[in-house]
Amino acid sequence: MKRFLLSGCCVGLLVQAGCAVGPDFKKPASLVGGHYGQAEHSEQIQAVAGQAERAAAGAQGGAQVLRAGQDIPAQWWTLFRSPALDALVRKALDHNPSLESARDALAAAQENRLAQQSAFFPTISGSFNPTRNKTSKTYSPVPNSNQWLYTVHTAQLNISYVPDLWGGVRRGVESAKAVRDAQRDQLRAVQLTLTASVVQAAIDYATIKAQIETTQSLVNLQRDLLDSARKQEKAGEFSQNDVALQHTALAQNEATLAPLQKQLEQQKHLIAALVGDTPDVPQPEFTLNDFALPAELPLTLPAHLVEQRPDIRTAQANWHAACAQVGVAVANRLPNIQLGATPGFAAASIAQMAAPGYGQWTIAAMVTQPLFDGGLLRHQENAARAAYDQAAAEYRNTLVTALQDVADTLSALKLDATTLSDNAEAATAAGQSLRISLAQYKYGAISQIVMLTAQQAHLQSELALAQSRADRLSDTVALFQALGGGWWNSKESEAPRQPSWHPDKGLAVLLP
Repeated sequence: MKRFLLSGCCVGLLVQAGCAVGPDFKKPASLVGGHYGQAEHSEQIQAVAGQAERAAAGAQGGAQVLRAGQDIPAQWWTLFRSPALDALVRKALDHNPSLESARDALAAAQENRLAQQSAFFPTISGSFNPTRNKTSKTYSPVPNSNQWLYTVHTAQLNISYVPDLWGGVRRGVESAKAVRDAQRDQLRAVQLTLTASVVQAAIDYATIKAQIETTQSLVNLQRDLLDSARKQEKAGEFSQNDVALQHTALAQNEATLAPLQKQLEQQKHLIAALVGDTPDVPQPEFTLNDFALPAELPLTLPAHLVEQRPDIRTAQANWHAACAQVGVAVANRLPNIQLGATPGFAAASIAQMAAPGYGQWTIAAMVTQPLFDGGLLRHQENAARAAYDQAAAEYRNTLVTALQDVADTLSALKLDATTLSDNAEAATAAGQSLRISLAQYKYGAISQIVMLTAQQAHLQSELALAQSRADRLSDTVALFQALGGGWWNSKESEAPRQPSWHPDKGLAVLLP
């Protein structure tokens, strides 16, 4: 038996040294150029952002410079210099259910890869079969015992080995490994999406809060003006129409507060869901001034983007897995050899098994060749080749979309800096106009319509300024996400946690 096992292992090693049928996957050649477009020139963004820095107040008015080839830190969100934001992201990474699901999927893919490798080795199973038998008197008594009743104890090993003649097993292992790699990159993509979503949710919360504060300030001003208008109406200086106009303007702006409050509550619920909390759990408060705009931004070359973006790497791994499946389908159509052996003992008692002469064995080999299957294997091969072409197209589509994401973000960085500069100047002018109008209104130098127009212009300019500040922060988040998020600099292990049996639930759960 030992000689058979050694022979089987040697045959396996010889077969595995040969070639495997089907196409060999080759790393895709670079399909991208060296630039994303005109928007990537850092001097343009720096100059425009410098204008915004002079015109706008707040941490989001500073200049930003793109640094070609600069690396991205794994914890890129810390560049916004907000301790509360950093704590929120870390909590999400520890408790978000989607991230836990991705880790479990990686663990399953890893185990499937290891299970696929078992086909390289012989399968061995053991059996012990004690039986009590009676022979009919029609037949002769059992030889050497002269008894009609007898017992047989049979102990046997069943050994089977299928040499990987055409590399079908190797292609299967190759496919399983590529699936594992795809799931690992999918985990990275989930981590990147989660961190970007948390940061963006905090920015959106601060933006809505700024809009509420601005609107509430104008509402308070309009209430004071309404009280003043009513007093002047009693004194005969204002008409009822003047009071009605001021009341209408107040009511219109008050009506915008409830929708903003609803958005703020929903944003709280979103943040709670991202960090794995229920909606009733309090979350940290954020304002736009809590975020610092990173002064330097990385700019990864398109050729390196292919190695950094998790979605591109996932698409490439899926393409690799589909390529290996073509080899599996081709190998299934070719002749195959199965080797088998069944060494064992058969004796009337267990004690006799140790005595010589009671051993038995069988060695067999079988060659199989599919002859007719109704076209099953041929169509499976055609399907595998079509899936390979599909995976190649999906890879190219993912690559084009990734380049578009970066180009769009670079354009937004430049243009939103211009927008912030314009809105900052408009807010300054509108604030000065409102102060002048208030003074003139008290002395009756301007009409009610002019005063209301100044109030509305001030509100719109302040809301636009808050949104522009938020847009610059959002553009920075989008750039880090579009470039891959710096997962390659993470020191934390990406190995999946091992499942443990939970006695209360009766199923495998992951314990920390």
